[in-house]
Amino acid sequence: MTDISSSTHDFIDPLLSDRFKGYPRTQPPRLRSEVGAAGWNVLAGDLPLPLAVLKREALEHNLAWMQARVREWGIDLAPHGKTTMSPQLFQRQLDAGAWGLTFATVTQLAVGVAAGARRTLIANQVVSDEDLAGIQLLLADHADLRVVFLVDSIAQLALIEDWSKRNPASVPFEVMLEIGIDGGRTGCRTHAEAVAVASALRASSAAKLVGIESYEGLNATGSTEQDTAFAKALMDRIEAVARHCDTQQLFETDEVLVSAGGSAIFDLVAERLKPALGAPVRGLLRSGCYVTHDHGFYKRMVNVVDERMGCECGEGLTPAMEVWANVQSRPEPGLAILSVGKRDVSFDMSMPIPIALAARGALQSHAVPASWKVTALNDQHAYLRWDASDEAQAPVVGDRVGLGISHPCTTFDKWHWMPVVENDYRVSDAVVIHF
Repeated sequence: MTDISSSTHDFIDPLLSDRFKGYPRTQPPRLRSEVGAAGWNVLAGDLPLPLAVLKREALEHNLAWMQARVREWGIDLAPHGKTTMSPQLFQRQLDAGAWGLTFATVTQLAVGVAAGARRTLIANQVVSDEDLAGIQLLLADHADLRVVFLVDSIAQLALIEDWSKRNPASVPFEVMLEIGIDGGRTGCRTHAEAVAVASALRASSAAKLVGIESYEGLNATGSTEQDTAFAKALMDRIEAVARHCDTQQLFETDEVLVSAGGSAIFDLVAERLKPALGAPVRGLLRSGCYVTHDHGFYKRMVNVVDERMGCECGEGLTPAMEVWANVQSRPEPGLAILSVGKRDVSFDMSMPIPIALAARGALQSHAVPASWKVTALNDQHAYLRWDASDEAQAPVVGDRVGLGISHPCTTFDKWHWMPVVENDYRVSDAVVIHF
């Protein structure tokens, strides 16, 4: 099997060129590590728009902020790598103190391992022969690698056992039991179902139970009263299952992993991730979107988190991603068409949010009126509208508009690289993205 790190262009430091959206056609190819020395500035027009950028100071603030929170809670961070799929951002997270990284698929896992991750979770069920074999190949290639994935049914365990019987040289898989929510995605719905699967795992030679897991994020509402009640009920269930597995000696590990934590109400589960068991417990928070935060959904949700936590946590998470576009047409009063669309920016949770305007040739940007709204996206176009009372501040053809996003995951997957910029939009670094 070909190692991903031995591909034609080096995995961590590939050669970037105008084959990549957002790279200037007037510039020669450069290694990713050389981009910061090119002297480019986004507002000087050195790179073609649309362009997604990451702001360095905000990135560094968010990495430090979340790491400080988990230290205060006495737990660890295993951030979700599927948010960015960027080896450079993985390394920043690990360097900041993350225990490990989380992924959703074996394909994503392989990217993380190639980037240097050695403690890994797959927060998902693994069922196919190809994926089970892929995990075993990674384990064989990296003696220091740990991979833990989720199990939520005896039917899934039967598939794992069948594969293991056909591959007798394989090592037992490490798994966590997932606790699910009615109407939600995966996970055991009842206590009885969970303990039955745990007992079956203990009797199996193909897998060993090392922890308990759940995901609370899909049920987050932004109402502290509702979210607190929901999170407490869920964590009570997790603790009850963990205690049962502990007293019945169903865990096969020296340290039990207990994991939860999306990016919306992570504070409400964090302090419940270390239940008192007979064995040591490592609590693992899996928030991923914190690394860039956003100007939409997560900003609204984490503002409520900040209120619950009070001022002791200092300045909260800061949006670190922006997408810039040209004003390419003013076809009607109150309407500008921007050169950015569904192929460039998130739209699954809400439309992009106009946050800044830079006139053509200007090296500074300024905030835009509150009435500015993106009302629709096509593949390559955005419809920017404003109130008639703000017509005097309307953009003109050739201006540049900076957009905030809602849900960073679905902007990252539209780009193969992003420049990292200073607050004045000088390009100081770059990351590559492997979706």
